[in-house]
Order: sequence, then C-alpha cells, then structure tokens
Amino acid sequence: MSSPPPPGWYRDPSYPLTERWWDGAAWTDHRRQPEMPVPPLVSPRPPDGGGPRRAKVVALATAGAVLAAAIVTGALVLGHGGGAAQAKSSPTAVTSVSHDKRPTTPSDSGSASPSGDPHVVVDDLNGITFPVFDGWARPENIAEDDVVLTTPGTYDCPGDPGLCRHGRVLSRTATVGAGSSPETLAKGDIADAANAEFDRDTIGGRPFGGITSHRLVKAGQVAVAGRAGYFVRWRVTTAKGPGGYVQSLAFPSSVGSQAPVIVRFAFDAGPDGPPLAEMDRITKGIRPVGDTSGGGGVGSSIGPTR
Repeated sequence: MSSPPPPGWYRDPSYPLTERWWDGAAWTDHRRQPEMPVPPLVSPRPPDGGGPRRAKVVALATAGAVLAAAIVTGALVLGHGGGAAQAKSSPTAVTSVSHDKRPTTPSDSGSASPSGDPHVVVDDLNGITFPVFDGWARPENIAEDDVVLTTPGTYDCPGDPGLCRHGRVLSRTATVGAGSSPETLAKGDIADAANAEFDRDTIGGRPFGGITSHRLVKAGQVAVAGRAGYFVRWRVTTAKGPGGYVQSLAFPSSVGSQAPVIVRFAFDAGPDGPPLAEMDRITKGIRPVGDTSGGGGVGSSIGPTR
C-alpha cells in the first residue's frame, strides 16, 4: 500500500482553481487562491514516504494546463448546482469534499523560508513568517510540528528526567471557537498553554514538578502581521526550577479562510531564560507570507496594552 502524500497545499478536488491544505491524513477547511498559475489537474503523484509538515515547492503548470483546469472547473461548478454543502468560511470554495479523497497535485509550500533566508521561518499553513533573531534557532530534533522557534541547546529538566529548552515559540491554527474574537481565543488558550509548557509534557511527565501558581502579567490588543490581535501573558511558579512566562497570542490569518492563529510563547524565568522583551520583538516581526516591507495593514496602528 502506498504512503499518503505529505502535508501541504494541493489542488482542491472540488474546485481546481483553489488550493486546499492536506494535513497528511485528511483535508482541512483551509483554502487559498494560488499566487501562481494553478498546476494541472493530473500530474505525477507526490513522492512516496514521509516528509516535513510543509511540503517542498514544485514546478509550475504550463499555460495550456491552466486553460484545461478552467474548463474542468466550469464543468464542476455547473454539475454541483444545488445539493453540495458549502464551505463554512472560504469565499472562494464552491463545494466541500469528503475527507477520504487524497490530493493528487502538490503546490507551492515549504518549511524553509523564501530564497533560503536563514533569518526567517515560514508557517505556510497559517500564512505567516517569524524572524530568527540572535539567540534563537529553527527547531531541530523536535517531535512537535507546531514549534517554529527555540533557543539553542538543551539542559536537564529540574523535575522529571528529560531535556528542556529555555525558550520556545509555537504556531497553530485555532481548532475551536472559529467565530470567536482574538481576545476570547487568547484568554481561552492561556491555561492550556501554561499546562503544556510547565505542568505536564506529552507523555505525562512533570519536567518542572508541576505548576503551583500563576499570575497575570499583562494582556491587551496588539497588531500582528497587519491584523488586530490580542495577547495574554502569565508568570507561572513551578515546584522545581525558576518557573517561567507563557503567552498566548491570537489573531486572524491573512490567507485562505482567515482562520484564527494561536502563537504560544514559553520562556524560562531567571537569568538563563530569554528577556521578556523578546516576546514583543518576535510578535512585531511576524509578517504575512510574501510581505517584506512590514508596512502594516489592518490593525497596524494598534499597540500592546501596557
């Protein structure tokens, strides 16, 4: 039995001029308009075997293939007039498709930054990029797909045996409350973020001996990638070690269906942890994919509430 295609942007089987995110096992609700001419409807299958969370860039289609795809699209639209379920939040999607259909044509996506820029990490699914400042590195040898930045090196956790890092940044799509405001999403995520980073790990261990208390440091509106967002920051005290700081940042994506994005920050407290100002600095450096100007946009005039 052949392996399923790796996660990435693929032609939407229900609407060939739109791309849709395949998570490696099923179709998601993320859709986008391709920036380049759409690849042909039928093309060589993706390579066998696993791959990174975001697939590599592939060749573009020819002009003739685009015309053929447009003809197929017209037939699909006319053939689904009336009974097909509409996608919930994508204005470009015509119909939804059952999740047992696998993609056949990979499109442009990548975990590496455009032009191989070592100072940028791309989250192509959520349509944003992160700056790699001094003292930070791309994630390596980390099982979690959502991690986008870490501090270099590891140390022995003060609690249960294991290796810890002094700082991590994670980016994920909000899976609940899609219609909620950034404020509601950030406030609803902060406790889960604190528990995931400082209470129990994914295998049930307690690398810091568990959280004993927490307090609110600050919260408020902030502009992120040209969008109006909201953040909540806690100081957590742990049974072992210096404790730390955790922040949940929520804002709408600028691509596809503009699904909400959650960015989590987790910094160790004490002299070995990153300065707290790095949370604001990284937040300010988040950009929409393809935007190098940093000129702002919707919400660009909103500053963090002190």
